[in-house]
Amino acid sequence: MTTLLVADDLFLEHITPTGHPERPDRLRAIARALSDERFAGLKRVGPRPVDDAVLATAHDPRYVAAVRAAIPEEGIAQLDADTYVSPRSFEVAANAVGAGIVAVDAVFRGEAANAFCAVRPPGHHAEHDRAMGFCLFANAVITARHAQSAHGAQRVAIVDWDVHHGNGTQAIVWDDPTILYASTHQMPLYPGTGEASETGAGNIFNAPLPPGAAGFEFKDAFQAVILPALNRFAPDLIVISAGFDAHWRDPLASLNLKEEDFAWATRRLMEVADRHAGGRIVSLLEGGYDLKGLSDSAAAHVATLMGASRPPED
Repeated sequence: MTTLLVADDLFLEHITPTGHPERPDRLRAIARALSDERFAGLKRVGPRPVDDAVLATAHDPRYVAAVRAAIPEEGIAQLDADTYVSPRSFEVAANAVGAGIVAVDAVFRGEAANAFCAVRPPGHHAEHDRAMGFCLFANAVITARHAQSAHGAQRVAIVDWDVHHGNGTQAIVWDDPTILYASTHQMPLYPGTGEASETGAGNIFNAPLPPGAAGFEFKDAFQAVILPALNRFAPDLIVISAGFDAHWRDPLASLNLKEEDFAWATRRLMEVADRHAGGRIVSLLEGGYDLKGLSDSAAAHVATLMGASRPPED
C-alpha cells in the first residue's frame, strides 16, 4: 500500500498578519519539497470539511459558534495574543480537521498504509473552549475520536513531538483512558504545561527536554518514556502531531534536532504501529517555522512513512 498525502491550496487561505510565523509559505515550502521525484509514489488527495457536530467531539459547541462568529468579512481579526482569523479561516480550519478524517478513513479501509496531512492552522494548543497558540480546533483529538466512532478503534495514541507542549490535546483527553497522549517538548517554553508529573488518568506521558537538547536527548526520551508507554497501551491507531519546530534552525525555540531525528522517530512509531495497529499512522502537521528546517524535516518524515529512506540507525 501507498502513503497518502492530504493537501490542498485551500490551506493557504488562512491569512495571518505580515511577519507572523504561522504563514502560508510554510505549506508552499512543504509542497515544493514533496514535488521531488522521490515522492512520486504518494497518493495525493484533498480534504473535506466537517460540520459543527464533528468539531464538538472535542470542543464546546458554544466555542465553535464563537469562532464562526469571530470570522471577519474582510481583513484579519484576533482571537488571542497570537491567534488570528481571516475571512476563510473557519472553512480552512474545518478542512484541516477533515483532512485527518479523510486520512483515518483511508488507513482503516486499507486504501493507504499511513498518511501525512499537510494542513494549517495547527491544532494542539486549541482547548475545549479556547483558541490558543495559532490553533483553532484540536485536529489530532478529533481525528482520534473519529477513528473510535467510525471505525471501532478502542485505543488511539497521539504522539506529539512539536517543540511546544500540546496543552490543548492534553487537557481535552485528560480523563479519557481510551486516548493516550505522549509528548516530547522543550521546557521551559510556551505554553508552560507538560511536566512529567502531569499524568491525567494514567494516559498522559510527558518527556520534557531542556533548552539546547539535541538528537541524543530526544531519542533517549523516546526510548525511555514514549515507546514503552505506547507498547503497553497497544494502540489501534497512532496519530502524530508532527511539529518540526524542534529543528535546530527554528526561530521560536532552542532544541537542536535534525531532519534525521524526525525520520528516526517516525521509524520507531512505524514499528509500534506494525506491532499493534496494523501499521496505521495518521500524521498531522503542527508547528515548524523555519522554511528550510520545516521542509527538509517534513520530507524526511514522509520519505520514512513511504519506506523510501533507509531506516535510521539507533
